[in-house]
Amino acid sequence: LPHLVEPAPEPSQEHLTEAPVIPGSPVNEAADAARTEVDQVVEEAEAYAQAAPKSAVTGYHEGLAGLMAPSPDYVRPTEPNRDRFDTFKTNPLKITAEEPVSTFSVDVDTASYAFVRTMLNRGIMPHPDQVRVEEMINYFDYDYAMPEGASEPFSVSTAVYETPWNAGTQILHVGLRGFDVAPETKPQANLVFLIDVSGSMQNTNKLPLLKSAFKMMVNRLSPEDTVSIVTYAGTAGTALEPTKVSDKRTILRALDRLTAGGSTAGAAGIEGAYALAEDNFVEGGVNRVLLATDGDFNVGMTDHSALTRLIEDKRESGIFLSVLGFGMGNYNDALMQRLAQNGNGSAAYIDTLQEAQKVLVEEASGTLFPIAKDVKVQVEFNPARVAEYRLIGYETRALNREDFNNDAVDAGEIGSGHRVTALYEITPVGSDARLTDPLRYGETTADAPDGSSADGSSELAFVKLRYKQPDGETSKLITRPINERDVVSAEELPQEMRFAAAVAAFGQKLRGSDYLGDYGYDEMLTLAQGARGEDAFGHRQGFLQLVRLARSLDGKGTVN
Repeated sequence: LPHLVEPAPEPSQEHLTEAPVIPGSPVNEAADAARTEVDQVVEEAEAYAQAAPKSAVTGYHEGLAGLMAPSPDYVRPTEPNRDRFDTFKTNPLKITAEEPVSTFSVDVDTASYAFVRTMLNRGIMPHPDQVRVEEMINYFDYDYAMPEGASEPFSVSTAVYETPWNAGTQILHVGLRGFDVAPETKPQANLVFLIDVSGSMQNTNKLPLLKSAFKMMVNRLSPEDTVSIVTYAGTAGTALEPTKVSDKRTILRALDRLTAGGSTAGAAGIEGAYALAEDNFVEGGVNRVLLATDGDFNVGMTDHSALTRLIEDKRESGIFLSVLGFGMGNYNDALMQRLAQNGNGSAAYIDTLQEAQKVLVEEASGTLFPIAKDVKVQVEFNPARVAEYRLIGYETRALNREDFNNDAVDAGEIGSGHRVTALYEITPVGSDARLTDPLRYGETTADAPDGSSADGSSELAFVKLRYKQPDGETSKLITRPINERDVVSAEELPQEMRFAAAVAAFGQKLRGSDYLGDYGYDEMLTLAQGARGEDAFGHRQGFLQLVRLARSLDGKGTVN
């Protein structure tokens, strides 16, 4: 009855099971034709049943419509959201007299910021577990002092200033800047692109975007660098044997040939990629696997603990792992974070070509060339000067106090030119902003008249950092006292630190923090706008737009 119905909508593939395919090969044409035909019948039947007027349908046709029509409250199912993020609690307030030491692993990941941006741009407020505040802060570069040389691979910048959102407390700002390896001294790179070509990677924001991202990266590599490609779906295979970048055309053609289909044997792909990297290992060079996936491992070794152990074993060989996440709806952030953290690498989320440009071109040196590994931070607060403190973010990077001096405990990696920022909100002794009552017994509560504490020290805190050289096994120690000369007024505070504070406030707001009080989006915008500074690539302007989007959506938009 073509005159009774509207044209059928574009056929959907959502309810079909993917046909097995060989990684990198086209899907069987006959199977495609059969799927299209089945979908067309289903869609036309539903369209007829829903659109045909009852007055025009009689007899046989009315009975047919009744058989095929859904119930009145029927809603056509959509693809369920299977994004997976680890659940974690926001760092609590600590009483210095009871727990004066805070220890964590550094984090240069940026995946959370990019995912949050994607959600907001789709008109959806992110779930709190999708917001890791330290990754929001560390998405941006900050103009900290340059380190003096490779012998001490990063500088340490510190400041103490009034908290923008809470009068009576202060922010202790700790910033690291990695040594920037000069282009002419960069070591040769042996890279294995480990690419998920399973059926879940078909969407345009997955495999097609992934291929474009890697092409951009190849165009920036040195001619003597080597690229291999391993793909995995139902099984894993080598799509490109080790090839010098001087033969760029062969590498780009291999990327062009990749197509998606089948289930996901991720562990087999990881094992194959490491084997290829080991066979072509460059002594004194960079040996790295770059895993690009939505994280949907559903064949073979699917247990996350077993995968983590596999990555831990492989990193001892000197081959590091970085993870690039793609797509939504089936995105397994929890697994990718675990793999990157245990593979001595970083995790990024690629949602646009602009983000690919940032991660794989603008920040390629940091992504590829490590300058320090197992970097840990430990801050001891002076209870005579600091009553309370809380670390903003780094919940999933927390370490035990004794882990700091234990070189067997794994921690984060810093790449060439990377910046790392950590913020504590601290409450000075005697401040009306203190949230807990002083102890009646055993706690010093007053400063000496000369500004020193009762124990004779003017220090607020003592910062310690441990790190290893990329090929080292014994850590080195850097220390820095925090005292009155680190305290700066709002007028003296560098714009870099003011911008970081605005991002920290925004991240806490998205997580629903109880510590922000009435500090809102307008105040964040004012603070960030006044500290935007030079913004060559527009990343800071993009942040301002995200704050405006969240302001519009909060309380009105969909919550993920």
